[in-house]
Amino acid sequence: MKILKKVPLSALRVFEAAGRTCSFVEAAKELDLSSSAVSHAIRKLEVAAEVSLFTRSTRHTALTTEGAMLLDHVQRGFEEMSRGLAIATNEPAVPLRLHVAPTFASQWLVPRLAGFLRDHPGIDLRISASTDYALFDNDDFDLDIVYGEPRVSSHEKTPLRIEELTPLCSPEVAQHLRSPQDLYSQFLIQSDGQSVQWKGWFAANGMPPPNSYGLAFDRSSMGIAAAAGGLGVVLESDLVAEQELASGRLVSPLRHVSNSVRYVGHYLVHPRRHRQPHAVTQFKQWLFKELAVP
Repeated sequence: MKILKKVPLSALRVFEAAGRTCSFVEAAKELDLSSSAVSHAIRKLEVAAEVSLFTRSTRHTALTTEGAMLLDHVQRGFEEMSRGLAIATNEPAVPLRLHVAPTFASQWLVPRLAGFLRDHPGIDLRISASTDYALFDNDDFDLDIVYGEPRVSSHEKTPLRIEELTPLCSPEVAQHLRSPQDLYSQFLIQSDGQSVQWKGWFAANGMPPPNSYGLAFDRSSMGIAAAAGGLGVVLESDLVAEQELASGRLVSPLRHVSNSVRYVGHYLVHPRRHRQPHAVTQFKQWLFKELAVP
């Protein structure tokens, strides 16, 4: 408490921004201060705490072990203060903003959100779905669930789960599928944005691809809906088609007589330092717990 009395709240705010971005210049831009003002505030905090919080060089700024530890506590403190002010003033809390691949959002995430909202009533979620990437610095997103290998960046990326791609269809269509060769007589539904398409599946099974396909969509969710409606056979992931497989609207008749394609389809991407560490941690724990459920 003695040290805290020596340090103004503004200095901790400057430290949080500098620690999260690992850049005095970026912190200055964010807080509308000069770089020298940021440096002065950090130095004042270090003198008061009698500890070095950053290692500095002409090209690189990084948190020390003590700095990283302090940043974690400061971020949680600001998050709690923000939540308390929102409650006291009847204003909505700062939402946790998610950017999600469209098919993952509609097929997997939304059907499970009731459980998250029930168990975490203090977290206000805002979700946006598109095939673009979250920029984080310019769009205020906290987390991004992307389809396919993420673009190169300094952000942390975590693979969600190994997915299995196998032909899926309605139970009625499945009656006509006894072997992989039977696919040649069926309408094959193509998802144009998919990393692995029918050509890759046929190659994995040592078979030539057909000359044409019955249907093609630019969203996997539409392909799944078409297959569930009996329009043909879709090559799709057991993850994004989980609801339809569980309900029996889709089945995988060739799974045990052919080679499935296994790959990492989705990744979780986020900055290494969070603006809302408590909310981000809670969501990540819930996400991976749900992904682990068979």
